[in-house]
Amino acid sequence: MATDQTIAQAKEVLKIEAESILSLMNRLDRNFSRAVNLIWKSKGRVIVTGIGKSGLIGKKIVATLTSTGTHALFLHPVEGLHGDLGIVTKDDVLLAISNSGETQELLMIIGSVQAIGTPLIVFTGNPASSLARVSEVVIDVGVEREACPFGLTPTSSTTAALAMGDALAVALIGKRKFREQDFYKLHPGGTLGLRLREKVRDVMISGERIPRVFKGTPVLQAIEVLDEKNMGFVLVTNKKDRLLGILTDGDVRRHIRKGRTLQGPIDGFMTPNPRTIGEDTTLGETIEAMQQREITTLVVVNGKNRLMGYVHLHDILGRGGTLKMTVIP
Repeated sequence: MATDQTIAQAKEVLKIEAESILSLMNRLDRNFSRAVNLIWKSKGRVIVTGIGKSGLIGKKIVATLTSTGTHALFLHPVEGLHGDLGIVTKDDVLLAISNSGETQELLMIIGSVQAIGTPLIVFTGNPASSLARVSEVVIDVGVEREACPFGLTPTSSTTAALAMGDALAVALIGKRKFREQDFYKLHPGGTLGLRLREKVRDVMISGERIPRVFKGTPVLQAIEVLDEKNMGFVLVTNKKDRLLGILTDGDVRRHIRKGRTLQGPIDGFMTPNPRTIGEDTTLGETIEAMQQREITTLVVVNGKNRLMGYVHLHDILGRGGTLKMTVIP
């Protein structure tokens, strides 16, 4: 019975917090767009400040912003009163987090921030609060109730502020045209960072798994290999494994649409000189090449243009298996 009651309480907490986040959607308005544009157009950083639980949420928002291309740092309001306000400039944007909007430590530094000329955005559950009244942009993150049974411990309110911070960071990703390769550059450590320093040869698909036919192979036979391997392409080489061309699913469809009879050797149907990458290229460089060419697969060759294999983005990221894909010649 006790276990059932515990699970029921946990479900109720999750339900309340989920409803608190969903309720924010109906309050998103031009103020959110103004906040995004204000940060996007600023020449400085986002200085996030808050105290207590709001301060902890602020630190997480800073981490999300910095990892997605928006320069940000956290300013403890008390430390700000004792000299740390010196890091704030008029080119920055200050994001203050306070559920009540009456946090004294924050209100005490706002006058100085205004004197510097730094624009202020506030996340608050009280749009009529003192903090809201002096802010250029007010984002309402108020909740109907806390998940705490006493309504005292910040739970739903901090969850709502955290979710709004994520929404702000992701909106800025779109504004800045922040790319996947940019994310990798900012995360050189850990498992992903180590993996990106590996070489193409460490993850490429090789040997019998390569969808390959020789020059002179009838095109219908090549299409059978294309279908059998189910990778979306078949590579063409000579008897010494020198790469000559590629035939993709898209190529076949285009030939059919043009009314072309699929007869004769593949040489007359393939696209010559497909895009390649060297087997000694790092995975980080490979991802960047894929992004620039807007493709997810590259043919791997050695210095003599001998076919060594192929590499797909999913293999680089370690997601396992191979997926059907189309290689753009």
